[in-house]
Amino acid sequence: MAQELIMNVTPGETRIARLENGVLGELSIERDAEEQVAGNIYYGRINRVLPGMQAAFVDIGLEKAAFLYVGDIVSDMFEGIEDEDFEESDDNKKDAKDSKDSNSKDNKKDSRRSRGKHRHKDQKTTNDDDDSQNDNSENSDDQNSNDKGRRGKSNDKNDKGRGRGRGRRRRGPLPKIEDVVKEGQTILVQVVKEPMSTKGARITSHISIPGRYLVYMPTVNHVGVSRRISSYEERMRLKEILSNHQPGSGGFIARTSCVGATEEQLVQDMKNLTATWQKIHKQQQRSKAPALVHADLDIVKRVVRDNLSQEIERLVIDSKEEYDQVMDFVNKFMPDMANRVQLFDKDSPIFDVYGIEAEINRALGKKVWLKSGGYLIIESSEALTSIDINTGRFVGKQDFDETILTTNLEAAEEIAYQLKLRSIGGIIIIDFIDMNRYSHRMKVYRALKDALRKDKTKTTISKITDLGLIEMTRKRTHESLTQMLSMTCSECHGTGFIKTPLTVAFEIFREIKRVYRHISTRSLLLKTHPKVAKVLFNEGRDRLEQIEKHISKRIVVESEEAYHVEKFEIRGRTLND
Repeated sequence: MAQELIMNVTPGETRIARLENGVLGELSIERDAEEQVAGNIYYGRINRVLPGMQAAFVDIGLEKAAFLYVGDIVSDMFEGIEDEDFEESDDNKKDAKDSKDSNSKDNKKDSRRSRGKHRHKDQKTTNDDDDSQNDNSENSDDQNSNDKGRRGKSNDKNDKGRGRGRGRRRRGPLPKIEDVVKEGQTILVQVVKEPMSTKGARITSHISIPGRYLVYMPTVNHVGVSRRISSYEERMRLKEILSNHQPGSGGFIARTSCVGATEEQLVQDMKNLTATWQKIHKQQQRSKAPALVHADLDIVKRVVRDNLSQEIERLVIDSKEEYDQVMDFVNKFMPDMANRVQLFDKDSPIFDVYGIEAEINRALGKKVWLKSGGYLIIESSEALTSIDINTGRFVGKQDFDETILTTNLEAAEEIAYQLKLRSIGGIIIIDFIDMNRYSHRMKVYRALKDALRKDKTKTTISKITDLGLIEMTRKRTHESLTQMLSMTCSECHGTGFIKTPLTVAFEIFREIKRVYRHISTRSLLLKTHPKVAKVLFNEGRDRLEQIEKHISKRIVVESEEAYHVEKFEIRGRTLND
């Protein structure tokens, strides 16, 4: 699949699109006015401990306090708590099952070498894409840096006999949050989820520092390899190199970009990452909480670091300044990729030339047309996102069931694409067109599951029900494209509806009966939107005259263009009116 990275850099905003065979696959946007903090490392102070939620609020210097769950705290902080006081949680059991050293196949083949099970403590891992995180066995990339702790045994010789060493995770339940942290305590944390809506950032003390080839995790002793590296020989080669050069503390995960990397390149990346950690540690010692001690790269360099690989045929940038900086970065860290970076120096907007702008506008609409003539309706609320499939203009040929199946199969592919493009996260309910045959339902389910394998972000999916519904979740790390590029409608206030002029007219009739007794003047002045006034002069004229007779007052209707259609005002009419 031919892939390209297209970068549009303008003062105050940077937009980066990933094209797959000429079609927009992913879009990242960063604005100066909207600070991106995911990946940043802060020296924070515990503001409030919440035993009822087993979490704490931490002041890291942002507008809203960050949220820290007890399972996201490095176990070195669990002082004075014995191993038998812990019991494994369901979440951690699942993570342990999913991770298993990130190499379940390798462990079977390598059993003679390892002579033991791997055990490691809660750890963070980082995907190749900054906002992409996935632990599914089908979709997983580099182990997720933002997930809750994982468990297993460590075969690192340095871990032998350690009761509370970095490389060991205790069995049993998580401790109580009030036994782990106290109000006023300082702590080093990393942001794993951007602040969204009324919620503050989600943070963890399991620090991970991504590099070109590796992810360094200073709080664990563990060596792993991205599950996306399928070659057994390559996985073993990488594990051997990392194990041989692993420093006294900290662990490493080999990213997918490691494939083909030389030992020298990997060792240099290890040195760079450990040096970065030392700088962070020194900065923490010099800082007073709350303080930012390490900021991740800007979006351009971050995308280059995480995405510029053999899969990318070219990277095109429309800013000479950014082009020069990217070339310096590439020549320093990945010189073999320098010939793939190009400067776009035409007058036409780069996103127009590549057809990206039209796709962005399409992604903001509720209705998405399918090639067959069917369509999707995508609607999001605070609780969940619902997707409805309709046949639309597609009438098929002869068999009704085949027509439905064709539409649903096409919709499954488009849904996976739209979720990634729109960066939709949270709970998602998909209402496929009803299918009578079980075999058809399973075909659609498998088609959706296969399409989601291309998505690096963690997804979970349930079987399709008899009603044609599928429940799924997609990990949410930042705002969706709609939330980022649009705002709540000032007319409907986000409901998607406003009252009809006729409905407002009847509300006015009822309000007049409520207030006329409290108005001493002989006439009432009614100010309302022109559309409502038109209804009062036509369909509502007879009713208005009846009310005038009933209250023995004259009612003067006045149009007000500036009024919202649902707004009106009733008061006594004076000579000045």
